[in-house]
Amino acid sequence: MAENKHVTYEDAGVDTAEGGRAVDAIKQMVKETNRPEVIGGIGGFGGLFSAAALKDMEDPILISGTDGVGTKLVLAQILDRHETVGQDLVAMCVNDILASGAEPLFFLDYVAIGHIEAEHMAKIVKGVADGCKLAGCALVGGEMAEHPGVMRPDDYDMAGFTVGVVDRPKMLDPANVREGDVIIGLPSTGVHSNGYSLVRKVIGVDGIVPGTPEAAAKKAELEGIEVAEGLSLADALLAPTRIYVKPILELLRGEAGSKIHAIAHITGGGITENLNRALAANVDAVVDRNGAAMGWDVPPVITYISEQAGLTPNEACKTFNMGVGLMLIVAAEDEAAVTEALTALGEKPFRVGTCVAGSGEVKYADEQ
Repeated sequence: MAENKHVTYEDAGVDTAEGGRAVDAIKQMVKETNRPEVIGGIGGFGGLFSAAALKDMEDPILISGTDGVGTKLVLAQILDRHETVGQDLVAMCVNDILASGAEPLFFLDYVAIGHIEAEHMAKIVKGVADGCKLAGCALVGGEMAEHPGVMRPDDYDMAGFTVGVVDRPKMLDPANVREGDVIIGLPSTGVHSNGYSLVRKVIGVDGIVPGTPEAAAKKAELEGIEVAEGLSLADALLAPTRIYVKPILELLRGEAGSKIHAIAHITGGGITENLNRALAANVDAVVDRNGAAMGWDVPPVITYISEQAGLTPNEACKTFNMGVGLMLIVAAEDEAAVTEALTALGEKPFRVGTCVAGSGEVKYADEQ
């Protein structure tokens, strides 16, 4: 019988000491996201959050959401830029529960990586912490999982989870949407975090391994393509997803808040497959794609990718947000008041379309 060989966990590819250093590196970032309800700090077996504030609500409803960043992470790795993808992760979760009128309370993240390096992990988690601060929610915990032999050392993936609350009488419900309602849009910051499998195909990064000469050449190429004055394709594609939480919650808490019938977060599936989620069953949305005169501008990066891919207008609207990251549906007589309130909050709202009798579908005015 062969003599037993001494093999440590580190020999197997898991560096627990470096994992500990990574936790130490992010402790202050996590602490900066704390809300008064947070009990203790990271390091325990669970994140603690007081629910005492909920007792002031008539009927508090907890709303949860989970999501990832998707294949945008491939670009982050090729470009060696990791500081903002964490904001994407937070945004995808908190913007979703915001559509019900919920305030995000706390957030947890999960990062799977081939090999943990404290400095690298700190860059990733910094983006998560920044996103939590923008959303006003606490980062109460998470997990850093080292996967040697399953992932390349520099490869990683992320998932996030958030819990929020809304008082049932104030919860937004698509059933409130009526024929004649108006759809108001708020600008996106670009592609956000959806459609990147198509983006990767168009810009030719499939099969490129980060850290190789091929990756360096592709990085230089993407940084050399200008999609707008002073804006490279690399910068535009890694612009983080916008977090709409603070202005929308302030709007909902004000006089104009009662005038909001529904909200749609425009994510994977673009306008076509997200706006319909905010419609009543007997209403269609008619979107005016020629709305530039009303302030609707399609980001140059979305135009560039759509043209390079040869997408039809319908295909583009089913893939990208087309410059509209969030949509609010209000009664026609309340459009001016809501627009004015949003403008006072520093937003740049614009009309996207109107609601007509139908069956819960999204249609386009240029096809009517």
